[in-house]
Amino acid sequence: MKSVGQDKLGVGRTLDVDGKTYRYFSLPEAGRSLGDVSRLPVSLKVLLENVLRFEDGASYTTEDAQSVADWVKAGTSTKEVPFKPARILMQDFTGVPAVVDLAAMRDGIVSLGGDVEKVNPLVPVDLVIDHSVMVDVFGSKDALERNVEIEFERNGERYAFLRWGQEAFENFRVVPPGAGICHQVNLEYLAQAVWTAQVGGQDYAYPDTLFGTDSHTTMVNGMGVLGWGVGGIEAEAAMLGQPIAMLIPDVIGVRLDGRLPEGATATDLVLTITQMLRKEGVVGKFVEFFGPALDHLPVADRATIANMAPEYGATCGFFPVDALTLDYLRQTGRDEHRVKLTEAYLKAQGMFREESSPEPVFTKVLTLDLATIVPSLAGPKRPQDRVDLTKAASAFETELTGSLGVKPDVVEQRFPVAGTDYDLGQGDVVIAAITSCTNTSNPAVLVAAGLVARKAHALGLKPKPWVKTSLAPGSQVVTDYLDKAGLSKDLDALGFETVGYGCTTCIGNSGPLAQPIVDAIENNGLVATSVLSGNRNFEGRISPNVRANYLASPPLVVAYALLGTMRKDITTEAIGTGKDGQPVYLRDIWPTAKEVADLVASSVTRADFVERYGHVTEGTHQWQALDVASDARRFAWSAGSTYIQQPPYFEGLTKEPGQTSDIVNARILALLADNVTTDHISPAGSIKPSSPAGRFLSEHQVAVADYNSYGSRRGNDRVMVRGTFANIRIRNEMLPGIEGGMSKHLPDGEVGAIYDVAERYKAEGVPLIVIGGKEYGMGSSRDWAAKGTKLLGIKAVIAESFERIHRSNLVGMGVLPLVFPEGVNRKTLKLDGTETLSITGLTEITPRMNATLTITRADGSTEDVTLLCRIDTLDEVNYYRHGGILPYVLRGMTEAA
Repeated sequence: MKSVGQDKLGVGRTLDVDGKTYRYFSLPEAGRSLGDVSRLPVSLKVLLENVLRFEDGASYTTEDAQSVADWVKAGTSTKEVPFKPARILMQDFTGVPAVVDLAAMRDGIVSLGGDVEKVNPLVPVDLVIDHSVMVDVFGSKDALERNVEIEFERNGERYAFLRWGQEAFENFRVVPPGAGICHQVNLEYLAQAVWTAQVGGQDYAYPDTLFGTDSHTTMVNGMGVLGWGVGGIEAEAAMLGQPIAMLIPDVIGVRLDGRLPEGATATDLVLTITQMLRKEGVVGKFVEFFGPALDHLPVADRATIANMAPEYGATCGFFPVDALTLDYLRQTGRDEHRVKLTEAYLKAQGMFREESSPEPVFTKVLTLDLATIVPSLAGPKRPQDRVDLTKAASAFETELTGSLGVKPDVVEQRFPVAGTDYDLGQGDVVIAAITSCTNTSNPAVLVAAGLVARKAHALGLKPKPWVKTSLAPGSQVVTDYLDKAGLSKDLDALGFETVGYGCTTCIGNSGPLAQPIVDAIENNGLVATSVLSGNRNFEGRISPNVRANYLASPPLVVAYALLGTMRKDITTEAIGTGKDGQPVYLRDIWPTAKEVADLVASSVTRADFVERYGHVTEGTHQWQALDVASDARRFAWSAGSTYIQQPPYFEGLTKEPGQTSDIVNARILALLADNVTTDHISPAGSIKPSSPAGRFLSEHQVAVADYNSYGSRRGNDRVMVRGTFANIRIRNEMLPGIEGGMSKHLPDGEVGAIYDVAERYKAEGVPLIVIGGKEYGMGSSRDWAAKGTKLLGIKAVIAESFERIHRSNLVGMGVLPLVFPEGVNRKTLKLDGTETLSITGLTEITPRMNATLTITRADGSTEDVTLLCRIDTLDEVNYYRHGGILPYVLRGMTEAA
């Protein structure tokens, strides 16, 4: 950060709050030179302030500031600007490989003759361990305790490594397991709305901004903090001082009017917004919410909407700070001085939402009346596929014999479950999970779920015996207010005991189903379903045994556990029989808005937040008992570890990069359709014994019961590369009719796992290419989707379009993203995988240049196609030249040393 004396635009100003003076970079003053910026969207005002604060005439220039200011003239821009966040947020799945890379960089800088102490985060980093708890035990009073014990047994080595990182690196803090989901911990504790730092003995105030190594980082947009998910690769570069260049985005304004009607929840609202914005097309854009509904829309509801920005495709879903935000900061235990500073600073900057605030200029404005929201589900495969609750059963019937492929003549058959007195049929709900950051940040929907449980319990209802029930609160404060409201005992009575504090079912940590249920599903071709209060329901994500997955509000999760099937209309048919022998309907157990509001008001208190977060970094006794390596400079890698391994990114690294070159005579490793997600690409979920990763672990004496998940082994590239493109639902069009991560080696035509085929090509010195369709790489910001691609020997991915984060991550790993011309794709080119491909024109890379694809077919004929190179910025050119961000940064550190 520059000092005020360096400022060329004359915007350095001071602000006094409670007798303390802060310096800041004034947007109104900058507007005197740049032009009126008062009607910029608030999210772009944050970008402008970032440029002003770091402006140095080199990486950040006055021209960059002018580009942001000029956006308001047309509501769009083709310019790019650099951006440095105030801090970084990680969860453990993505955080472990980032810390592994930092540890490897310390070894790498030594090999280049540099100073090991240069490798430290330059901005604050918080890593919240929340993605490793699994629902192994459920429906019992000791479920939480036993799941924690199992979690530490599985992950002790990883956790000890993270504790080493906390000791080894400056500016690096770990929130131990059991505190909550990273996004809720961020919302309730870490985020400050306005950040402060001391530079040259002076205190500075500036907007709280962040990058997160999880796509749902956007949840904190709900309290006016600008941040979004990036790959671990980008996050590492940012924490090591690299500005991230970004095109100044379009900003879609969403005007919210009215109030939610009786019976509708924030979940129903966000599913509607997700559907609406997916239809609009907001990929790569900012979304900023405004309008009169914000006068009464609480931060918890805003956070629920902001959380699902990745699902509606936006970079962020931003809500400006206003009086309700200040109330939330106070309620969640923030320091009163920081709350006053937030109000004073944002008002001085014209960034505080008030009745008198001028309406911003937006690229486009959409309007939604909250009064039109109705109870909803989304599924069975995508979060944007919303369906009215009243139509859910009929829509599922259509899916069942349509996309889910069940023959009509077997739809009604039911099959016995061995060792039980019940049977199982198509569409039965086998998982009902209150899970994920989307809803567990929101007291209203959790209290509503508790009230549904209370009313159902009083009437004598129980979930169907084949349903695996679970509650994974987003933070320990949730338990406090559910206890205080007397709702925990009712949830427990229906099997919704707390199974852990973290992200569980939504990321595939649903744990195993009972084996007899699995056998009934697999042996009879049943389409089992799950209902979860999550944000992701992609194929193969929730459970390998569950093909249809529906997103729902927490109270609906409880209701569907009672109903036990997706094939009945939950709005009209009885969900069970009461202890008096009478049918019970959803209307009998659904709480009123007043019941919910009254309980929230009486049970959610500031004192609980202050108490819980006062010792959040201490951790459990298991955490405190972990052994920490004694050497705090360089990590002592263990050759026998199956969790933590030194990655190969810096092997043979020279002080200067080589020249970029054409890709010649490459083979197609995978030929993929539209909407391939990072869940399809990245190793995720359970590890099958027959898979390349399973075979590797068995060869290293790991018992099948101890395989754990891919997510838990993200610190070991040997495991992860074997699981890349290994999703059970991926379809490689080179192999029609075959599902799963398979490919074909040519010219001999031998079929095998993608990893095994790639290894054969690697041994033969053959470069590899992946062909994709539209929106390639949509979904979570999984760095291993790019890392695994690189380590398989894939030199380029050619697709019709890319998801923003994954494209950036590919470049960050030195993999070339290329785009077909409009109207050209794998089908129009009649690609079948037998071709060899060459890409020329790569010896001099420039942003968004053209390259030539030469297709040589099996009969010897050739065809040329002009491709757009999606290396978008000069910084990305440098990353690609150096073989990725990490080698680029490491070489820079060595020079600086």
